Amino acid sequence: MVAEIEHKITDSEWEVMRVVWAQNKVTSKEIIEVLQQKKDWKPATTKTFIGRLVNKGMLETETEGKKYLYSSKVSEGDIIKSSLNDFYNNICSREVGNTIAYLLSNATLSFKDIDILEKILETKKKDAVEEVPCNCVPGQCKCSEHGYSNCNSDHCNSNHSNEHQG
Repeated sequence: MVAEIEHKITDSEWEVMRVVWAQNKVTSKEIIEVLQQKKDWKPATTKTFIGRLVNKGMLETETEGKKYLYSSKVSEGDIIKSSLNDFYNNICSREVGNTIAYLLSNATLSFKDIDILEKILETKKKDAVEEVPCNCVPGQCKCSEHGYSNCNSDHCNSNHSNEHQG
């Protein structure tokens, strides 16, 4: 039976995973040494996070003599994509563009990065819509407060009707 990999990790687990991704195969001692430069964790704390990551199926363990070597079962890129997809699934679809714009405005980018983004945007223009439809359920949507007229939730549609009657 293949264990399912849990892609949700805490900020502290991210710290451990970054060391493993950078080193490929690493001992707990090496992880502890790297993270002591950044965190004020006791070795047992780091070992706890390593154990959690093993239990989540994110780290693979092999023995080399008396040492355990840890390696990642999932790529950094896959975890980033999974985390971003989870994030975007938890916000109004109308806010995705603004969120991406915010991320870009605060990121340091190379000329190569900008070229890639420009190409993606040119491709996206071909399938762009006039207005992104709302994906909210009633009670989670504020798009009517922003003056949007194409909200898909019943809550927003009833708010728009009430605004026009008022």
